[in-house]
Amino acid sequence: MGTFSVEVDIRRPGTPTGTWTPVKTLVDTGAAFCQFPDDVLAAIGISAERHVPVVLADGTQREQPAAWLEIRYGDRTAFTLVLFAGANGLSLLGAHALEGLGLVVDPPRRVLEPGRFPLA
Repeated sequence: MGTFSVEVDIRRPGTPTGTWTPVKTLVDTGAAFCQFPDDVLAAIGISAERHVPVVLADGTQREQPAAWLEIRYGDRTAFTLVLFAGANGLSLLGAHALEGLGLVVDPPRRVLEPGRFPLA
């Protein structure tokens, strides 16, 4: 499919209207959840609330710290689970957030666009 990046806005749930932090993310439909570096999440007041079992691309299994955040792309907003990527981790936009935002990936054009999702 190739990769591409988009800018999303994030904030801690319950933050006053109008307060968003822009973050450039790699669109990764193979990742279940979003992931952001620890310092990005700390800067907006998000701390780990739980741990999520994950499998890395190399097959390594581990528990990853996670929390909820509010994410916005264009005029669409959703709440999504976010994983803490460590100090040098990538910012990823994963499938859970894409579906919550009602977006699908158009690989040839490298864009996100509104999608339709099956109910059953």
